[in-house]
Amino acid sequence: MKKRAALHNLGCKVNAYEIDAMQQLLEEAGYEIVPFAPGADVYVINTCSVTNIADRKSRQMLHKAKKMNPAAIVVAAGCYVQTDKENLEKDEAVDIILGNNQKKNLVQALLEYERTRQKKEQVLEIGREREYEKLAISRTAEHVRAYIKVQDGCNQFCTYCIIPYARGRVRSRDREEVLCEVRRLSQAGYQEVVLTGIHLSSYGSDFPKDTGESLLGLIQAVHEIPGIRRIRLGSLEPRIVTEEFARALATLPKICPHFHLSLQSGCDETLARMNRRYTSEEYRQACSLLRRYFTNPALTTDVIVGFPGETEEEFEISREFVESICFYETHIFKYSRRRGTRAAAMDGQIPEEIKAQRSDVMLALHNRQSHSYEKQWIGKSTELLIEEELATDRGHWLVGHTPEYIKAAVRSTGAEAVNDILPIRLTGFLKEQLMEASKIS
Repeated sequence: MKKRAALHNLGCKVNAYEIDAMQQLLEEAGYEIVPFAPGADVYVINTCSVTNIADRKSRQMLHKAKKMNPAAIVVAAGCYVQTDKENLEKDEAVDIILGNNQKKNLVQALLEYERTRQKKEQVLEIGREREYEKLAISRTAEHVRAYIKVQDGCNQFCTYCIIPYARGRVRSRDREEVLCEVRRLSQAGYQEVVLTGIHLSSYGSDFPKDTGESLLGLIQAVHEIPGIRRIRLGSLEPRIVTEEFARALATLPKICPHFHLSLQSGCDETLARMNRRYTSEEYRQACSLLRRYFTNPALTTDVIVGFPGETEEEFEISREFVESICFYETHIFKYSRRRGTRAAAMDGQIPEEIKAQRSDVMLALHNRQSHSYEKQWIGKSTELLIEEELATDRGHWLVGHTPEYIKAAVRSTGAEAVNDILPIRLTGFLKEQLMEASKIS
């Protein structure tokens, strides 16, 4: 009888990629993959540690797994393992501890635990690691869009962020391994790929200089693979968007004009305390370059409100900057004090009620700007990658995203299917955050 394994992921798209890879390792070893519910023989939780709340959720899921089957083997993997190994070693709910760069050893660790029944720990001193962990997928949990991890680690050390301590230094994936994976996914029917990493912009910076490897070179190589019709990029740092970079991307028709440039604050004083390594003017120039070379691209970003020392004046400068850029989406985060980071020890910690007020202001601005950007597309033609079906009182619809990542729905005629790419014209709104479209014959 096959052993049953259940997996649960917490955190980012890189973690999601890694949980897919671990699931495939288990399947290849003969495990049956079952829902994360009572009855599994093995529970694998890929943990997150980006905030103190993420740490707590990771602990809760590990304990939930052991409660669902006290006889099961519970595996803690990932970032929380790196940042709180000592407590996990004492935690009786956890049987196997796998840090980052050790997830490829999952099956081996399970076999050894079954042989010895002794707690198994594989946690490297991640800051010393220079080797990219070789994980691969031939399919993904998403049916039409494949996220591909091409890079790990970060050298930036923003003052609020624990990730360099959890993920280590920049490590890039071999270009040919990436291309082989994209070819496999293309042959499996995927038409859209998303290149992602912990600090995507640094791809290739750890390779020898004479290789000439860069993120742009990788994108250009992926663009040549038959069957791939869309290439989407994960979060970028504004300084990577030079004239050369923007011009080169604009010559690649498969590139989705949807760019996520991490901002965090529009105030230079706050950016300096965050150690973000760019100014608001450099950020503005990056956005201008993308708009020069792409027609009405969707620009999205992240903003932290209530960072230590953020005065009302600094917040207003940040708000005005965000308003001036006219983003499609702004992901707003209230600063969360993360132990182990420099910002946690800074003076001028902001009360939670002020963070909440500032978040509400930014959220209202996001809602206005997002709706305004979508309205600009009414009457315009684009393409829709069909992802799911939707039944409403107005009929049967097919829902997906445009290259700009606008969510839209087109009436089904019965001839279309999930994973089709349809030419459409956006005509209005079916409901909030879902545009209505008509199919172009």
